Amino acid sequence: MTDIIFETPLPETSTPPEAEPAYELIEFLFFAYRDFVREADAVLARYGFGRAHHRVLHFVFRNPGLKVAELLDILKITKQSLGRVLRDLVDQGFVEASEGKTDRRQRLLRVTAKGEALAVELARLQTRRINAALRAAGPGSEEIALRFLKAMVNSSERVEVERFVRHIQPSGKS
Repeated sequence: MTDIIFETPLPETSTPPEAEPAYELIEFLFFAYRDFVREADAVLARYGFGRAHHRVLHFVFRNPGLKVAELLDILKITKQSLGRVLRDLVDQGFVEASEGKTDRRQRLLRVTAKGEALAVELARLQTRRINAALRAAGPGSEEIALRFLKAMVNSSERVEVERFVRHIQPSGKS
């Protein structure tokens, strides 16, 4: 199981603590996530990979030359947890690590052709589900969904996350 690090408190809300929990939204979010990862999980299982492998592969693909330290910050997991997952991806030829140009202690990560193929396959599966949901939700739903997801990010990290997401070009090249 991946160790997750929570560095920031949950966002404050204007809802009084005695208010009824938002069970319907919570449960639909659980079910939506379950189904969002279902097809990807089946593909990952062919390689003996799990969701942590998927997240690492995704961010390394989208950010060629990503430093291990940056990946730890993005994923909010321990170095030990990342080490296990990264070792699997490197050993099976999906990711390669190289020394930094100015600091040889840095490990810079890139996907291999095999890693790119898997990352794109997983992204296409999930994009198909997202597009179907947006079509079903109707006009303007993509903008609303983006606003909702951005608002779900801790306010102390929102600007940094948005800047990170926006700097990536569609092809995965920054």
